[in-house]
This record gives sequence, structure tokens and C-alpha cells, in this order.
Amino acid sequence: MDTITNALGVNAGVLIILLLVLEIILLIAVLTMSMRVRRLNARYNSFMKGQDGISLEKDLSRKMGKIEKYAKGIGTLDSAIEAVANVQKHSVHKYGIVKYDAFDDVGGKLSFVLALLDDSDTGFVLNAVHSKEDCFLYIKEIVKGESYIMLSNEEVEALRIAKRYGTDEIIE
Repeated sequence: MDTITNALGVNAGVLIILLLVLEIILLIAVLTMSMRVRRLNARYNSFMKGQDGISLEKDLSRKMGKIEKYAKGIGTLDSAIEAVANVQKHSVHKYGIVKYDAFDDVGGKLSFVLALLDDSDTGFVLNAVHSKEDCFLYIKEIVKGESYIMLSNEEVEALRIAKRYGTDEIIE
């Protein structure tokens, strides 16, 4: 043995200590790997709980069928939402109201103008003129924000309010 240690130039005690350190490092590595394998087995057992390969395949197939069904349903919903959006564009949903006194002898601002428009600012202006004896209603068609009949100041104001309905603009 002395010839071996002399040939290597290393003392036998140092060699044993190095081998011991190497053995401890390998033991730690084996324990770490053992813990990882145990965790992986626990995950696998949880995933396969009560299942064999065939029933797991059936379960996955059933879930894929549901996903495809839901994907088709989403397509149907998208087209329904688009149809509702198209109807909404052409429905009257913007409005403006202006109350006023039509005559000096009638107070309380009982007369009013109501402007109703769709997305393209097409609709009508309804003017209700209230007097002591009667109430008169006048309607004027609005196409793309314009009227072919001259509008009163109150009608112009109601139309302006309706055009801005739903925007963040401050109406004065």
C-alpha cells in the first residue's frame, strides 16, 4: 500500500476522507431524487385515482366533446351578439329633452321638445306645445342629424343634446 500512496503522492488518510465526502454528497443526491420520485408518484396516484387507462381515455374523450360543444355555442353567441348590435344601431336610444314656456301667459314650462335618434342620428323631434286651452303635438323627421323642415330654437337644442347622448361631452 505504501507503494500506491507513494506513487500517487497522496496519503491514505486524505484519500479516505475524500471518498467519505464523495459518499456523503452521493447520499444527499440519492435522498433528493428519492423525495422527488415520491412526490411524482403522489401526483400520478392523485391523477389516476380510481382510474385505469381505458376509463381515463373515456373521461378525456367526454371532456373534449364538451369543449367542442361549448366552442360551437360560443360561435352561436357571437352571431347572436352581432345581430343584437345591428338591431341596436337602428333602434332609437339617444334622446334629448328641452322644457320651455310656449306662451307668456302659461308658465311652469309645460311645453317640451323630445328628440329621439338612432346611431346614425336618424329619428324624429316631437314638439308638444301647451296652451291654456289645448296641447298641440308636432313631429319633424331627422335624417343623419338634419331636418328638412326648419327647427325652433328648443328643437335645435333637444337635437343637439340627443346627438351627444352617451358621449363624455359636457352639455351646457
